[in-house]
Amino acid sequence: MNYIKRKSWELEENFVTDESIFNSRRKFLKLGAALAVSTSAVMELAAKEFTPLPNLQYTKDLNRNNLTPNSYEQITSYNNFYEFTTSKKAVKEKAKNFRSEPWKISVDGLVEKPFDIDMEQLIKKFTLEERIYRFRCVEGWSMVVPWIGFELSELIKYAKPLLNAKYIRFETLYDPEQFPNQQHSFGSIKYPYVEGLRMDEAMNPLAIIAVGLYGHTLPPQNGAPIRLITPWKYGFKSIKSIVKITFTDTMPLNTWHKAAPYEYGFYANVNPNVDHPRWSQKRERLLGKFFKQDTLMFNGYEKEVAYLYKNMDLRKNF
Repeated sequence: MNYIKRKSWELEENFVTDESIFNSRRKFLKLGAALAVSTSAVMELAAKEFTPLPNLQYTKDLNRNNLTPNSYEQITSYNNFYEFTTSKKAVKEKAKNFRSEPWKISVDGLVEKPFDIDMEQLIKKFTLEERIYRFRCVEGWSMVVPWIGFELSELIKYAKPLLNAKYIRFETLYDPEQFPNQQHSFGSIKYPYVEGLRMDEAMNPLAIIAVGLYGHTLPPQNGAPIRLITPWKYGFKSIKSIVKITFTDTMPLNTWHKAAPYEYGFYANVNPNVDHPRWSQKRERLLGKFFKQDTLMFNGYEKEVAYLYKNMDLRKNF
């Protein structure tokens, strides 16, 4: 008898959103309906800190790893988003008037047929689910976030990349009127912000495109309206406010690697054995906690992603 072990992120059928509700998703989005979409503990937390963002319809994370999400307030009040400001605590205020509608994403490069798609089309096309992931910043702080999104692999399959597509390049919106720091680059950072993944990394089931958190659409400071989430990598790989996705045969030169190649690599995998020149990576401070905790290899997702880097020297390929 064949026994198929369910992965930690896989969902049971009874957790899937009813089809009639799913088909009405956009109607709910437009009306901002206050339909309860989850009875999980994370939604109880969200109810205490509700903000008037549109609800999303999604399937719940079973939270098999028993992670305790940080509060909505913590997740949305301490952010790195240099396009607005270099102050993590000031991003929320600086970003409050950010316009994320209408929003369109261009998909081009080595694909059968380049195309543009807007957010409404995108959310209709892919089933949304909750993923409660650890999030680790290279600066040594971390949090646990109940993201809402869909697997990046689904978008890749839809895009139909050509056989010679080896990497995916992501690009953030360039709009100096909305992003004041794009007028005054911090240090040697050049905008728009760019990130990239190897194709096999992008196809890993852990990699998701997030469009919300805590049941609602993403607030501006968290990368509205659409961002990448790769939980086994440091947070700067999870590029925010994406407007362009390009399939290429060349490794993209990501923003931080271009700015400081001795400090930031292309892979940026969470690795407690390889310190950043300015920050130890052995331990981390979870937001809201006084004492530090040990950092886990690949941020705790070693079983799911270690095979991607087999036989690689992770000190050179940091």
